[in-house]
Amino acid sequence: MIAKTDVRTVAAFAVAVAVGLSAFVASCGGSTPAPPVGVSVVAGPSKVDFAFDSLDERPVTGEAMRGKPTLMVFVQTGDRWSPAQVNYFVVMAKNDADKINYVLVALEPRSNRELVEAYKGSLNVTFPVALADPSSLMGSGPFGKWIGLPTLVLLDRSGRVRWRVDGHVVRSDEIRAQLRELDRIDGPR
Repeated sequence: MIAKTDVRTVAAFAVAVAVGLSAFVASCGGSTPAPPVGVSVVAGPSKVDFAFDSLDERPVTGEAMRGKPTLMVFVQTGDRWSPAQVNYFVVMAKNDADKINYVLVALEPRSNRELVEAYKGSLNVTFPVALADPSSLMGSGPFGKWIGLPTLVLLDRSGRVRWRVDGHVVRSDEIRAQLRELDRIDGPR
């Protein structure tokens, strides 16, 4: 069994290796691989209870998100596809943050808080950003295993997962289609 401090060290090492590998491939003139194919999951019957450590005073909990649809994006700072997904969220949030909760959850150990704050600033994120809990880092948290990153999750007003896509950048029009479908099922926002 790995101790908690060892988990953080291993996670930090994994991020460093991923960033280093990306830089190495880019410097060698290698082609950029396509992001993995997304996997869509449809709603589960029960609410997802979660509480993540927010970078500011805004709570990132299942209870705080209830009442509005919630779009969550799970990322790692060293993942090359995550910034593209975050950018879609940033643009969308400018138009409808009063009707939809937007949340970024960094799958980073707490020791990387400053790195996540810099990531947030470089992408002009204005909605809540949080650090995942240790069980989520290991893939055993409330959202289960990470098949690929970024991972997008849409929760309905009562906190049930209605849509999830792992390892694929989802365009705004695809997200909007899912929000319209949610409106059809749950009623307009």
